Amino acid sequence: MTFARNSLIRDMTFRTNFLLETVSSASWTLMNAGFYLLVFHHTPYIGPETGWGKFEFFVFLATSWFINSLVQAFLMPNAQEFSELIRTGNLDFALLKPIDTQFLISFQRVEWSSLVNVLSGLVLLSISLWQLTTRPDDPLVLSAASIVLYPFYILCGVGILYSLMISLAATSIWLGRNQSLYNFWFYITNFARYPMEIYQRGWGMPLWTVFTFVIPVLVVVNVPARLLAQPLAPRAWWEWPLAGFAIVATLTSLAVSRWVFQQALQGYRSASS
Repeated sequence: MTFARNSLIRDMTFRTNFLLETVSSASWTLMNAGFYLLVFHHTPYIGPETGWGKFEFFVFLATSWFINSLVQAFLMPNAQEFSELIRTGNLDFALLKPIDTQFLISFQRVEWSSLVNVLSGLVLLSISLWQLTTRPDDPLVLSAASIVLYPFYILCGVGILYSLMISLAATSIWLGRNQSLYNFWFYITNFARYPMEIYQRGWGMPLWTVFTFVIPVLVVVNVPARLLAQPLAPRAWWEWPLAGFAIVATLTSLAVSRWVFQQALQGYRSASS
């Protein structure tokens, strides 16, 4: 809470910049939604027999906005700054503070302007669920389990992305300055932007296997969006096992990232060495 308050004070010191960043984030979501509105003007589904129609996919898109907004607000600014702490030697001061170093490095800065996408996601999610639950043919019936599990799996998705990000950032200790963090992050997470069914055929199967079970970015958005939108009727047998795997993947990812971070710190020699 102290970190969040200090970050808000900093942002309010430069209010015009904060406003421009907020407008920029909101504009990106509007353009993103406009692109998919154009796509669904030409086709009723994202892939044949996938169940991802227009409003089912917009639930998926809103879920993606929730997760990415939380990551960009709370995690990405700190991961980007980690390499600078190493290069300038300011990591020494973080190590001397009476607080867990990984916690301090991960959450000391909050980009409040990025949270505007949470509001955009709420609007899109509300509209999409209204359309799905009130349609005349086969209306969606939301279960209590889906509603409760949805925010839980959003947090699981954030945990998986955080694990990947802090592991990439930790490599800066070995590499000196990891300028490729943003690029590699974009390449990997780009696979999570679409329903996993589009990879489950032909040469896409190796991608589906790697990014589901090795680097589990495909479960980040797919699991919570699938639980809420229920694109397949009847439900596929593998959906609940996939939901269980997402919990295992989250706990494993967090444990591995913690180990990578601790191993990287052991290789740090401080600015004076």
